[in-house]
Amino acid sequence: MHLDQQQALRELHGDYAQLLWRFVMRLVHDRAQAEDVVQETLLRAWQHPEVLAREPNALRAWLFTVARNLVIDDWRSARHRHEFGTAQPPETPDDDQSERILDAWLVGDALATLTPEHREVIRQAYYGGKDTTSIAAALEIPEGTVKPRLHYGLRALRLALEERGVSG
Repeated sequence: MHLDQQQALRELHGDYAQLLWRFVMRLVHDRAQAEDVVQETLLRAWQHPEVLAREPNALRAWLFTVARNLVIDDWRSARHRHEFGTAQPPETPDDDQSERILDAWLVGDALATLTPEHREVIRQAYYGGKDTTSIAAALEIPEGTVKPRLHYGLRALRLALEERGVSG
């Protein structure tokens, strides 16, 4: 932007911004919207330098007409017809739990196909967070028995899940 264009824009803003803002405020009763309309009006004037060369009364009429038309366009817009302000924010939807519920159901169904010994070792390890020593103590079995039960139990669980269409 050239120095003379910057000066012309400053003068345009200084001469008309406050007048336009008061005019638009009477139409919209919203400070932010009024400021937006004034900025857009001044921008359009700057984009059409031939308008800036008009006599002051013609320039003023053009600016007020553009501002009025911007307000009317906004009133006619779908945003204005379909949106409304509210003091309450909309409810935020809960996360969709269906995937988690389905997974839990599939795993539970697959666990039911295991022997009670394998199922209990898996439950203690994965749902109880216990290590092999703790599992052996809780189930009163040798620690050397826990590892094979866990291995074969997980293998059987994987096969049961694959039969239900779960791959992984």
